[in-house]
Parts: sequence; C-alpha cells; structure tokens
Amino acid sequence: MYCGNKLLFLHKNFNLFMELTGKIIAVLEAKSGKSSKTGNPWMMQGYVIEVPGQYPRRCVFSVFGEDRIKQLNIQTGEDLTIQFEIDAREYNGRWYNDIRVYNVVRGEVPQPQQKPIEDDNPFPPLGEVQGDDGSGLPF
Repeated sequence: MYCGNKLLFLHKNFNLFMELTGKIIAVLEAKSGKSSKTGNPWMMQGYVIEVPGQYPRRCVFSVFGEDRIKQLNIQTGEDLTIQFEIDAREYNGRWYNDIRVYNVVRGEVPQPQQKPIEDDNPFPPLGEVQGDDGSGLPF
C-alpha cells in the first residue's frame, strides 16, 4: 500500500517494510561492544534524516554491523531514500522503538508541491455570500 512515503505491508508473517526520502542532517557517534550472549563484537551507527514538507519531520535511525555501515557509507548532507524495518525492545521495564536501515537509494529529494492559499479555503471571503438576496439570511 502507498501512504505518503511508501508504506508497504506484506501479508506473509506481517512484516512491515518502510521507506523515507530526505536529507541526512546528522551522523551520530558510532557505538560498539561485545555480545553478552555470543561474545562476538558488534557495531552500530546512528543518523538523522529530515523529510521535507511544509512541516519537515526528522527521524533517527541506525545501521547495524561494521560491514553494512561501510557498504552504505551514509554522509551528512546526502539526499537519499532509506529502506528500513521497525521493531521494539524492552529494557528495564521500558519499551523502545528501533528503526534499522537495511538499504539506501541515493538520488534527489522531491520538493513538496505547494498549493495556492486560495485553494485551501473552501469558504468564500467575508462579505461575498453566493446567492445573496439582501435578506441577510445565510440560506
């Protein structure tokens, strides 16, 4: 299905895959550590994307894995589309959303189309009543 910035809902296993198109406005500090379960090293990098519009929106997302971070090579100021999955996790009794990017598509950010202000107002200007017969009644 399409909704603004492409929302695709697949029936099988109810996986949710989404896309956002915008400009990278911040590259956050990379984090790394060692898994307590497997002992393997891990690395993740955070980014902030700004989606254009009358009221621009920002979203923080992450890329997990040193190889993936290097492969995607996301830089501040880039215009791109991120393809991501959303999941939630619990930590100390609180829940947190996790937005993980698995792919990026580079290209131009589409500029929002602006409508003339007159088209947004469904009512005639004050004093201009259609069919005014002079009675002062609105009907």
